[in-house]
Amino acid sequence: MSNKLLIRDLTLRDGQQSLFATRMKQEQIERVLPFYKNANFYAMEVWGGAVPDSVMRFLNEDPWFRLESIKKELGDSTKLTALSRGRNLFGYNPYPEEVIEGFNRNAIESGISIMRIFDCLNDINNMKSTIKYVKANGGQVDCAICYTIDPKFTTTQKAKAFLKGKKLPHDVFTIDYYIEKAKELEALGADLITIKDMAGLITPSISGKLIKRLKEEIKVPIDFHTHCTPGYGLASVLTAIINDVDIVDTNIMNFSSGPAAPAFEIIQIFANKLGLDTGVNLDAVVKINNELRTIRHELEEYDNYKQLFPIEFDITKDTLPKKIDNLFDKAIELAKKDDENELLFVIHQIEDYFNFIGPNEQVKHAEIPGGMYTNMLAQLKQLKLEKLVNKVLETVPIVRIDAGCPPLVTPSSQIVGVQAVNCVIDSNAGKPYYTNISTQFKNLVRGNYGKTPIDIDPNFREKICGVRESENYDSNNYKKQENETICEDFGGFKLAADEKEELLLELFPSVAKNFLRNKKESEVLKVKKQIVEEQLKLQQERRERYLKLTPEEKEERLIEGLYHYNWGSMDANPEIEDYPKKKR
Repeated sequence: MSNKLLIRDLTLRDGQQSLFATRMKQEQIERVLPFYKNANFYAMEVWGGAVPDSVMRFLNEDPWFRLESIKKELGDSTKLTALSRGRNLFGYNPYPEEVIEGFNRNAIESGISIMRIFDCLNDINNMKSTIKYVKANGGQVDCAICYTIDPKFTTTQKAKAFLKGKKLPHDVFTIDYYIEKAKELEALGADLITIKDMAGLITPSISGKLIKRLKEEIKVPIDFHTHCTPGYGLASVLTAIINDVDIVDTNIMNFSSGPAAPAFEIIQIFANKLGLDTGVNLDAVVKINNELRTIRHELEEYDNYKQLFPIEFDITKDTLPKKIDNLFDKAIELAKKDDENELLFVIHQIEDYFNFIGPNEQVKHAEIPGGMYTNMLAQLKQLKLEKLVNKVLETVPIVRIDAGCPPLVTPSSQIVGVQAVNCVIDSNAGKPYYTNISTQFKNLVRGNYGKTPIDIDPNFREKICGVRESENYDSNNYKKQENETICEDFGGFKLAADEKEELLLELFPSVAKNFLRNKKESEVLKVKKQIVEEQLKLQQERRERYLKLTPEEKEERLIEGLYHYNWGSMDANPEIEDYPKKKR
């Protein structure tokens, strides 16, 4: 085992996105940056994901400014990283090469050192362009493989398939599957490879086995990313560390656990016991965590776990009770033995002591991402059909298999989830499945998103899309967003003033239009206000100069002013109307 363990901090991107709907304001970000500058994390994920959309949509802030301001403050003290969806970048539809190139070039110029790239189908062809453009612009490529598990079918579903002579697929997402993907990405030039477990579904035993194989067969560094939603997160990170993973993703304690990643402070305790050096400045971490506690109170409106703040814990000086300290030792022993059940039992005791958010049993049982579950439930509640949620959960595996068994990660998780709800609503109304089909589901089945892990039945594709063969995305059909002229009464401005704003229009059309329009109109109002203020200031200065004149000088000025006085204007000296008529 190496004596180094690198830490990627996710707090300012994935942390706030998972727990607080990406609502951190610029001024809140700026309050913690001076502490982060001294924290010495290997890397910090600060951009991408939902950040560019959310800061425009909800906070009326500029996403490019956010990235550039973070880079300006942190300098070269840490590597800044961002998350993107390969050819999809941030949207549902793939983008043409010029948009992919422009985005990655500008992201790196604005401060990104490492671009983490993933594809919702694990289709490596969809990652090639981003890999090329990131490396061409001097950035590092972090190729992420989305972790998922095989669909689970009910006994009834298995029986129906058997009677129809249909084989339900199994052993799709094996350890060999991930190793082969990693080898392909390494051959394409990946600087590091991440196992991206967005739903927190990887169990401690599988985590250990997968990382062990990757370290044996892959030469580039391996990063492990997971979430705590179903309750496996912390234990799975520990088994990854035991098996010599290079980098782990964590959040500072007050922004950790539950739907988010495990807490850095807990990982640091394990690292200390294992003799691993993270290189992190713990004094800075304590300051960050204290400020985040205040910020979390400020974000209470968006906090679904506001009653579950972690205990106040200073890792630089607080001593753990002997019983809890022994649990850390016990967890390490169990992780080395690969005793998964006992390990989880001990880890949950540690999490209870720190008052972390407990496992979401519904998500654990459903074996789908937490966000996908809540979105499906919200869709049903809106229709007053929440009683059908269990039926929807049973339908998800069927829809997923029909669609080629995509991993459940944005956007494929939402596409499958919405279609599963549609199918159950159809069935509840006495109609066959796939009576109501979403456009995104059609695009997925047609092949617009790329190659699915298993082949889609041509008969099913014909039923859904009207074609039997898959059809790749054709960038020739891409229509660039209109960069309209606004504020014509003030000379006219293009909605997007430069390439970065043009990229916002391409990537987030409706949100960016509103944001850029508000931005330009605010700038115009600011200029107008400045002009009025300057005019008033000039008039005041003229009046003050006039009042300082002698009576003779005033009379001389008034007589001179009569020759060019505009009777429809008050630009002349305000005293002129009082000048005796007999002298006019």
